[in-house]
Amino acid sequence: MSHKKAVETLNRTLQDLRSNTDVMGGMVVLLAGDFRQTLPVIQKGTAADEIKACLKSSILWNKVTKFSLTTNMRVHLYNDVNAGNYADTLLKIGDGRLETDAEDCVKLTRDFCNLVQNHSELIPSVYSDLTNNMHEDKRLCERAILAPKNESVNKINSDILSEVGKEITEYLSVDTVVDTEQSTSYPVEFLNSLELLGVPSHKLQLKLGVPVMLLRNLDAPRLCNGTRLRVTHLGRNIIGGTIMTGVGKGENVIIPRIPITSTDLSFQFKRLQFPIKLSFAMTINKAQGQTLQVAGVNLEKPYHWSILRRLIADWKH
Repeated sequence: MSHKKAVETLNRTLQDLRSNTDVMGGMVVLLAGDFRQTLPVIQKGTAADEIKACLKSSILWNKVTKFSLTTNMRVHLYNDVNAGNYADTLLKIGDGRLETDAEDCVKLTRDFCNLVQNHSELIPSVYSDLTNNMHEDKRLCERAILAPKNESVNKINSDILSEVGKEITEYLSVDTVVDTEQSTSYPVEFLNSLELLGVPSHKLQLKLGVPVMLLRNLDAPRLCNGTRLRVTHLGRNIIGGTIMTGVGKGENVIIPRIPITSTDLSFQFKRLQFPIKLSFAMTINKAQGQTLQVAGVNLEKPYHWSILRRLIADWKH
């Protein structure tokens, strides 16, 4: 969901461009989305801050005319009873109408998805016979294991990496503090240990043939944040890959090390590293926009229903 300030800024921009003080400069603007899904992300904010940032908290909301889509066209056109039941269950989850247990948790059933006991069972259910299928781009890019937190994602990626291929190539980042006067306060060992959102890890371990995801825009529209590639070359200062998704699909490209600066801390921190990470598994938020035919879901801990609803709205395995 967009932050309310983004829509309010659009409103003021259209008013200026059209010299018209009416809402959106007198234009009809279509806003399409699902309020059951992701709330605006407020760094270091509380739940109240997220609600306050929602479009429904904007002064423009009372100017919005709401229309609801009521017919599931996939079910309507193909008369698919199973798809209809699946869609109904999704709506119940999203609206909070699905029956919960004594701990107020939603319990999924086997007619809704395939259930496994742990991520060791989840991996082969998504990536069957992975060793022999490592060079099939279509098969690699149409499946992934999804988890809410990076901690789980990193563990799954590490476990899968140890099971495929042979020799691991390791790349270590160069980490520095931008303000040299603060450098003595933050030893290199501390900088190396930092795991930040959208920043590659200090220690990047790869093997030939593994799928990776870009974390930065390098050459739009071919190489953008979220583009998935298969590693084809592991050099000392460059990594070669074949694009598996997007407009550059099938192209061979080279990924260099780049400096990445983070401002999420109380000091400015810069990491020189390849802007990629393994993508056997990825976070649920990072998976938005990906097209998957097979999606495994790691929900070893209870999570809010909006995460589940957002995750399975487009995928079924």
